[in-house]
This record gives sequence, C-alpha cells and structure tokens, in this order.
Amino acid sequence: MALEPASEGDIQLAQRIISAAERHDVPALKVLLKEGSANVQDPTATVATSPIHAAIAACGKAEDGKEADESAIQTVNLLLQNGAIWNDLNKEDDTPGCIALKLGQKKIYELMVEAGVRAELLFSKMEALGLGGNDEAEEEEEVAGEEQPAAKKQKVSEEEAKPVETVDEKVLDDVSLDNKVYLKSQLRYKPGILLDESDNAVMMDWETQIMQRHAETIAPKKGLKLMNVGHGMGIVDTAIQTHEPSEHHIIEAHPQVHQRLREQGWYEKPNVIIHEGRWQDILPKLVEQGVVLDGIYYDTFAEDYNALKEFFSEYVIQLLAPEGKFGWYNGLGADRQICYDVYTRVAEMDLYEAGFDTVWEDIQVPPTLRGSKEWEGTRRPYWTIDIYRLPINTFVK
Repeated sequence: MALEPASEGDIQLAQRIISAAERHDVPALKVLLKEGSANVQDPTATVATSPIHAAIAACGKAEDGKEADESAIQTVNLLLQNGAIWNDLNKEDDTPGCIALKLGQKKIYELMVEAGVRAELLFSKMEALGLGGNDEAEEEEEVAGEEQPAAKKQKVSEEEAKPVETVDEKVLDDVSLDNKVYLKSQLRYKPGILLDESDNAVMMDWETQIMQRHAETIAPKKGLKLMNVGHGMGIVDTAIQTHEPSEHHIIEAHPQVHQRLREQGWYEKPNVIIHEGRWQDILPKLVEQGVVLDGIYYDTFAEDYNALKEFFSEYVIQLLAPEGKFGWYNGLGADRQICYDVYTRVAEMDLYEAGFDTVWEDIQVPPTLRGSKEWEGTRRPYWTIDIYRLPINTFVK
C-alpha cells in the first residue's frame, strides 16, 4: 500500500522540529513533540536527516572547543525519551552515535550507547515474555533490519534474528540468514579465507592472533579438558593443540568442514573427539553423560545473538568446571563501532545474569584491515573497527 505524500502542514512541522533540535531549543522542542514525532524527516531537504542526527551534528567537533553543553545533552535526552531511534540511519549511512563518534563528542556518544543498551534489553524482555512489539518497537526493528550487519559470527539485529522458515533454499540470496540453509550450502576454502555460498567470509587468517589468545585464556596450563564449537579454518583448534589438552572436543556441523577435518588428520589426533552435528543436538547428550570441561570456546557462523545466549545460559553453566573459563568470538556488530559497544555491554549483562563475571582484553586489529584488499571477493566487510574486545568468562564467586 503506497504512503500518501506529506501535507504542507506535516512538512512544516517536521522542519520546525528539526530546526528546534538543531538549535538545542528544549522548550520549543517539548511543545513541538506534542504534535509531531521525534523521528520526522524533511522530504524537501537535499540531505534527509532526523532531529537527533541534526541535534548531534550541530554540536560540532569537540576538539574545536565545542564540547556538548547542557542544552545539547538535554535535547538528545528529550528526543530519546520521545522515541528517537538509537540506530536510525541517515542518507550517509550514519547512526546518531556514528556522528557523535566522528565529532569526538564523548558525552553524547555515551548517551547513544546507553540508549542502545536499553532498547536491546527491552526487546529481549518482550521476546522472553512473548509480547508483540508496539509501533515504536516495530519501527526500530525495521531500522535494525535495514542496517544489515555483516554476516560474520553472531548477527545482532532483531530482523535477522527471526528464523527464515518459509524461504525457498534455492532462492535465498544470503545463506548466512539461516543456519540450516548455510549447513547445506557449499563452502570454499581459499588461501587465508573461508567463504560461504553467498560470498560471506566465514573466517579469515587475520583472526589468528585473536584465536591464539582465546586458546590461551581457556587453557592456562597443559592437560585440561577443552571444547571448541565451530572449527571453520581450524585456527583456534590448532592453537588449542599447542596447550596439550587431555581432551579436545570439537563440535562442527558443516559436512565440508568434516571432510577437511578428515583430510588434515584431526580424527586420528590423540585426545581429539570430533562431534559431527549442531551444538544444539550434541550438548544435551554431553550434559546427560556428565561431561565436565575446564575450558569452552564458541565461534559459530550464521547464528544470531540469541543462539550465543542460549549456549552460555543453558549449556556452559552445566558443562564448565567451577574454576573453568569460557570464551566466545566477540563479533557482535563489529562492522559499526556504536553497535559493537552496545552489544558488548548487553552481552556482559546477560552473562552476569547467567552467573558469569567477564573480563575484557583489548586487542588491536591489524591497521591494514580497514578498507584493505583483504575484503575483495567478499559480500561485505564483517569488521571495520580498530579494537577487538576479547571476553574471558568465569563463574561469579
């Protein structure tokens, strides 16, 4: 159904709301928001923008002595309180937080991160209670879906988190949107990279330093019982082997990766136990068997954050030894800094609720990665930020 064109009155109201936001005129904005929305756009403007984008852009660069004043902070808070969307995108593909980050406006950026965390926690609670979203929530879900974070590792948007049950596998444009479709698709191992059928990078060799450190954190000494979920290119499992585990469980669901494991002799390695299948099917059996592990690492593909949350809240708590350590590849929203910061905080809160303390280690990502030729031939970069935040999880004491 086509939308009716905005009336002259609607356009004028939108312009006045945006103008008041840009001027940080809180009293005027309070009055205008009683009539209009915090998410309006001026259809006559050359560059469409929302009130919150305009309000933040008007702060200017912090290094020019224009640190956001109290009126700017009040304006942003007022817009958020009236439904402004934390990850709304303008024509330049920037969220409000992206603009604050570019301008060096730390206080404003922190407001946007906090808004994102609140929104994601609200969505999670509503989903857990089986409640349908209101108009505002549905609108924000649509924005998140339009953003389309890169497919690497855990996807974060609510739209992507929905199972694709009715899609014909033969016409699915991006197999990373459905784990079961992905597991039936064809993989391609190329030098330094593993690609899925839709040209998404499943894993790349620039992650080697990160994987080695993850292996060190879950295996601080030799002779431990360890598990990795998601073999991929074998980077982390190779690193785990250097710590001489007494047991090394590998859970992998893709048939082509099974073949590679055979070709590389993993099935014959001492103390290595290969579990063929999805972790959702394997782990309940290990729990029944009373398996206890000293270290667990999680690094799957084409699964969303809800899967990771289920993994640690339902199974890690049953399989991990009291002094054990749990690690996971923190790729949540790593194609945009604001999303990475929001979902890192959400994950830490969810982990604590499940009974885990989290310590973060910052690892510098290779500076040549951003905009480099390493992404040629891939659907889109799954990593565009400078720092990897490595999580080390232990049980709360």
